[in-house]
Amino acid sequence: MNRRALGKEYEDRAAAFLESRGYKILERNFSSPGGEIDLIARDGRYLVFVEVKYRADASRGNPLEAVGPAKQERIRRTAAWYLMKKGMTQDVPCRFDVVGILGKEMVLVADAF
Repeated sequence: MNRRALGKEYEDRAAAFLESRGYKILERNFSSPGGEIDLIARDGRYLVFVEVKYRADASRGNPLEAVGPAKQERIRRTAAWYLMKKGMTQDVPCRFDVVGILGKEMVLVADAF
């Protein structure tokens, strides 16, 4: 399976995982000139920007560790672009979550950064 197909498979699994926790998925793979956000969802009153990271095993580290400061900044800029494109104000309560998938184990870190 190529990387794109593998990424889609794990993003689909993450979306189902989030939906089982009450999230409503609004968008997948939202792109801007500065980056991409894997999933955009609604969780109660929050608009949630979700990064999904997968690792088959721990040999390349924990997937949560892969969302470092540079990646976080790209996601923030893309989220601001999304808000602007959708005509939303900065007053919309937002947060950034990360779903880490290590092998078959899935972990949600709400309000990760």
